[in-house]
Amino acid sequence: MEFTLTAEQRQMRDVVADFVDEEVVPRAAAIDETDEFPADLIAEMADLGLMGMPFPEEYGGAGLDYHAYAACLAEISRGSGGLGTVVAAHTSLAGNMVYAFGDETQRETYLSPLNRGEDIGAFALSEAGAGSDVAAMTTTAEPDGDGYVLSGGKLWTSNGSVADTVIVFAKTDTAAGHRGISAFIVRPGEDDGFVVEGTEKKLGDKGCPTAELRFDDLRLPSDRLLGEEGEGFVQALKTLNGGRITIAARSVGIARAAFEAARTYATEREQFGGPISDFQAISHKLADMDTKIQAATLLMHKAADLKERDEPFIKEAAQAKLYASEISREVANEGIQIHGGYGYTKDFPAERFYRDAKLSEIYEGTSEVLRNTIAQQLLDE
Repeated sequence: MEFTLTAEQRQMRDVVADFVDEEVVPRAAAIDETDEFPADLIAEMADLGLMGMPFPEEYGGAGLDYHAYAACLAEISRGSGGLGTVVAAHTSLAGNMVYAFGDETQRETYLSPLNRGEDIGAFALSEAGAGSDVAAMTTTAEPDGDGYVLSGGKLWTSNGSVADTVIVFAKTDTAAGHRGISAFIVRPGEDDGFVVEGTEKKLGDKGCPTAELRFDDLRLPSDRLLGEEGEGFVQALKTLNGGRITIAARSVGIARAAFEAARTYATEREQFGGPISDFQAISHKLADMDTKIQAATLLMHKAADLKERDEPFIKEAAQAKLYASEISREVANEGIQIHGGYGYTKDFPAERFYRDAKLSEIYEGTSEVLRNTIAQQLLDE
């Protein structure tokens, strides 16, 4: 097995790392404080080809494989957890739905602007009564003439209030359970009846607006259906499976930021006549933090490798996301402890890393659901 990124992959990662250090890190605290969507940073990232990293160049993408994409997303998340979510939701969820299940016209019409960063994408699946239980959704898309009428609402939609293209899941057959779910392309700027009810005030993940959406008899032409009717549930599962690799990457990036800040602080902070990094209690914390990050990174690349080889990776993606999200929170927690009282204040970024890390244990499959997924895969084997 090859564990070293190629020269091309390293080059792309380093370009992103330099951008993050120069443009994102200096603004991360302000983004966290204001919770404003950083449209100008998104525009700069689009110029670097970062809004369509894993998609072919013929659709305006950068043509990167999933190893490079994950490594780059980890760097973006190292600078800002919220910015990492913006890119992940835009690319791995919205973009991938169009690429994987759209026809050629839909790819050219909707995917290319997403990849060029001209449009922002969102993925609207969850509802108030349908989080992990997707089949419980109540949003409907009633066939009407040569199209559909979309009615209902969605919660927890990352990028939802700023998106130009929203992938919406709705029931075209309310009696068929999960087999009656279909996926549609919705254009907020074009489709009457698309309403943003508001955005959530969150613990962390600032800069990425998480919206509540409502659809008031929103009419859609038939060419907005992705794939066939009734395929939406399977499409969502396949998309979320790939998305878990990128949430693992987001977690790795936040964990690295927390570790690097703690290491720097430990070497500079002096107590009892020397830097606190000289104390075994602190140095062991740093050793454990880095070990966890290295293990999470390997799990992330293992899942990415299977995806690249077009082999089954459900279990591996779940394991990567589960482990990386949990160690991200653990590493961020230890980072606060190493900072001591300063770690509990906003004068240092340690507390922000903790708040950003926590979300990864919840969205795109909670830790509890992922353990069910992993166990079922093991039992099926």
